[in-house]
Amino acid sequence: RDPGPGHVGLADTTPDALVKKISNEVLDTAKADKAIQAGDINKIIALVDSKVMPNVNFEVMTRSAVGPKWREATPEQRGRLQAEFKSLLVRVYAGALTQIKDQTAEITKTQSVPGSTQVVVQSELRGKGEPIKLDYRLDKYDADWKIIDVNVGGVWLVTSYRSQFGPELANGGIDGLISKLVERNKAAASPAKS
Repeated sequence: RDPGPGHVGLADTTPDALVKKISNEVLDTAKADKAIQAGDINKIIALVDSKVMPNVNFEVMTRSAVGPKWREATPEQRGRLQAEFKSLLVRVYAGALTQIKDQTAEITKTQSVPGSTQVVVQSELRGKGEPIKLDYRLDKYDADWKIIDVNVGGVWLVTSYRSQFGPELANGGIDGLISKLVERNKAAASPAKS
């Protein structure tokens, strides 16, 4: 059963070790890439997509942000909601990373969420300027810890989007929300008109 010394299965990873590993991989890649340092948003998005997103449970995040209406969505609508919400999250997270220059990642606190299997891992990216605070809410699925919410600059993204999505769902239902998200992602992807 014991795979021997030196072998660390991801299943054995604690949530804080996982967050530290992700943060360091992101920072190391960012520090080695001139385009990322120059603020190339597409490069940053690709980095977030490859290093952070595999450790995120999108279905849980999307379901939480959509709220009770999620139950009314068809499998096809759920798939579209997840895809659009993922694009939105990647952009917000990538936006936080555009400030990265010489930071190191420090885990400042890990605490369990009472009455659940969830854990909140607080981290800071520390460098010359103000530290960038990134907190992660994780939960265990099978044997793996997955991120189910991210706090960027003092705001939990899922909670924040749930309050934004509420009126959109009330007005246009699931399809209305999907088209709003598509619109928002298209606008974010096109270069700002000066």
